[in-house]
Amino acid sequence: MPPVLPHRPVDAFGPAIADPARRGEFRLLFAVMLAIAAGNTALQSVLPAIGRSLGLADAVIAITFSFSALVWSIAAPWWARRSDRTGSKRMVAIGIAGFTVSLLGCAMALTAGLQGWLSGIGALVAFVLARLVYGFFGAAAPPAAQAMVARRTSRAERTNALTLLASAFGLGTILGPALAPFFVLPVVGLAGPGYVFAIGGILMTAGVLYGLPRDRPEDRPMRGAANAEPSIGGEPSGASVIAASRAPRAGRLRLRDPRIWPWMLAGLVAGHAQAMVGQTMAFLTMDRLHLTPDLAQPIIGIVLMSGAGAALLVQWGLIPRLGWPPRLMLVWGSLAAAAGCVAIALAASMHALAVSFAIASLGFGFVRPGFTAGASLAVGSEEQGLVAGRVTSVNGIVFVLGPSLGVGLYGVDAHLPYLAAAGALAMVAVYCWRRLPG
Repeated sequence: MPPVLPHRPVDAFGPAIADPARRGEFRLLFAVMLAIAAGNTALQSVLPAIGRSLGLADAVIAITFSFSALVWSIAAPWWARRSDRTGSKRMVAIGIAGFTVSLLGCAMALTAGLQGWLSGIGALVAFVLARLVYGFFGAAAPPAAQAMVARRTSRAERTNALTLLASAFGLGTILGPALAPFFVLPVVGLAGPGYVFAIGGILMTAGVLYGLPRDRPEDRPMRGAANAEPSIGGEPSGASVIAASRAPRAGRLRLRDPRIWPWMLAGLVAGHAQAMVGQTMAFLTMDRLHLTPDLAQPIIGIVLMSGAGAALLVQWGLIPRLGWPPRLMLVWGSLAAAAGCVAIALAASMHALAVSFAIASLGFGFVRPGFTAGASLAVGSEEQGLVAGRVTSVNGIVFVLGPSLGVGLYGVDAHLPYLAAAGALAMVAVYCWRRLPG
């Protein structure tokens, strides 16, 4: 009889980083990125129900998403340019502390509105101001975390480590909406997730201050990339991995450069469709199932979680195994997303909404990496950092305009944003099939 070997737990981060000490630092950075994404999407998932409770128009709630995404998209490149000059530990601490202060401020503003201490508009103004803190300071953490990982890993480890770090944002988009209903608490009600995730942010801030090493003068310079704000319906694009793996960038690359413009155009149109669908699903779930705001949150969480899970299944499971070229990912991804959008427009039950949103998100899970990879392959190695910046700007701008556009169409007719998204995605599929190489 063979001897029984002692059980050794498998370390998921072992293949990415060999050194145990640096692996502990990486776990902490992974947790920080996960907390930022989960907290933001948890707040996004409860805000439509809170808006209805405060008697605010749906379009007003959509504008709050757009404000935060706009500030993030402006601040993220600025922080990224500083990630090879300012201490990475300091920038990560600024990012997670800004996230924590903002989330606590948002929760307090929402509590004041729900308890009647402020009017609905007063609570919204206070909420928006708190979100602006997140939009500016929260954008500091991702490029600094990338730069720290890139500086402290070997060339062989770097791509795997950065890819795993980027996946924390995607995982957070699942955990945020999934956990939010459990934190709808007595007294504070729908504002509860804000307080709970703010407590998590305090713990993460302490972990960064006491658990990450000081930046050393002898560390090689390495610049992180600007990330788009983590949002419902958004997945990591991979642009951060491309940029942070390269030398500091130089020169300029126009968005309308003929080598990348077809890929950028496909990403812009499909990205706006994705933002329209993702940011209206909570409103649709409440209205289609005739739910009050207090009762809607668990159902909203299930629907949003199904979509985020499908998108991650594509990026973590299907894309590596299928090996499709970028053009094929865009064509078939757009068609699948269009079919899912039509199904959403027709869905009349929780099960139908969840499955339809999962199908749409599965398609979007192919589209975003498809246009990212296609743009990257269209230029040489010396321009990878530049094209990554363009990809990230596209991923950010769609969540500035997309939510307001989607909710505006929803106000006209509840079917309209999904049918409009389906039509736009069908045109993207035809355009990519006819115009893109490969």
